[in-house]
Amino acid sequence: MRILVAPDSYKGSLSSREVIEAMAEGIRRAVDADIIKVPIADGGEGTIDALIFSSGGKIVEAEVVGPLGNAVKSFFGILKDGTAVIEMAASSGLNLVPIDMRNPLVTTTYGVGQLIKKALDEGCRRFIVGLGGSATNDGGAGMMEALGAKLLDEDGKDIPYGGGNLSRLKKIDVDGLDKRIYESSFIVASDVTNPLCGKNGASYVYGPQKGATPEMVNILDKNLYHYAKIVEKTVGKDFKDTPGAGAAGGLGFSLIAFLNAKIKSGIEIVMEAANMEEKIKSCDIVITGEGNTDFQTAFGKAPAGIAKIAQKYGKKVIILSGGLGRGYKELYKIGVIAMFSIVDKPMTIDEAIHDAKRLISDRMEDVIRLFV
Repeated sequence: MRILVAPDSYKGSLSSREVIEAMAEGIRRAVDADIIKVPIADGGEGTIDALIFSSGGKIVEAEVVGPLGNAVKSFFGILKDGTAVIEMAASSGLNLVPIDMRNPLVTTTYGVGQLIKKALDEGCRRFIVGLGGSATNDGGAGMMEALGAKLLDEDGKDIPYGGGNLSRLKKIDVDGLDKRIYESSFIVASDVTNPLCGKNGASYVYGPQKGATPEMVNILDKNLYHYAKIVEKTVGKDFKDTPGAGAAGGLGFSLIAFLNAKIKSGIEIVMEAANMEEKIKSCDIVITGEGNTDFQTAFGKAPAGIAKIAQKYGKKVIILSGGLGRGYKELYKIGVIAMFSIVDKPMTIDEAIHDAKRLISDRMEDVIRLFV
């Protein structure tokens, strides 16, 4: 029996590689199988690790400005072909902000720009920027400041960090932008198609996840609209309704408008690097999973990307996730044959996270015994 094990990370608990090893242990208890191990990601946490695993490369550590303006330890990847891979969550992610301090009026993407500059210093001129896990709603303004743009108020002074201060913006001076940007190409790894503003935009759809109250959402949306109008005056084109402009609190917008970035599905980027189609074709069973599987998974998340390829070749796909949420059965429509949660009794999320490796191995053994 040949089994492909290709899960995403269990966010807040285990990396993709750790999940793989726990799954493989459970499989080996049940059957003597040929196990193919491939970590995957969809543009969020784990994208660097997944691409380096498949393409080769290295991790570069860096200290940058975090989402709250404090120094944080961060990192980016450089693949063997010289491509820089940046996870915005590694510098501006929600995981870097304590729950009681989450406030998208003040969080910044400045650290993303610093990572881009550091990769430029390493000689990189091709970039993949993953946009998952954002704590920010500043439209990418912070990133642009780090890259050398001046965001000025009516007195010609720099505006403070955060989406809450974009209303003070009167002019963007791009004369100081790092010129190496114009020698570079940028691909945005994201499955978000939201525009920048409005009811389907960054603030209304994703702001509450980052700590925004309804009042904050209104402010942030108005401020992003104002930012977009100033950007339009600066670059001569309106990008606010471009699909994906609303990704990562509007970071997608500035990447598109200023860096001429092209948006591509995060899971497609990772699967292409891993030659996933050929691996799936050669397997009898495909195992994937994530921290929580629900109706959102079908919209471009990693397990859905795996399932769609497997469905094309008539391969059995099993999802083993930390939890199964509302609407998870939508995945049955795209070729998944069964889905399971790792929990084996009533428990808190903290208990499940603490005991995740054992729970994954035990449940994986139980599932694979169905096929022995």
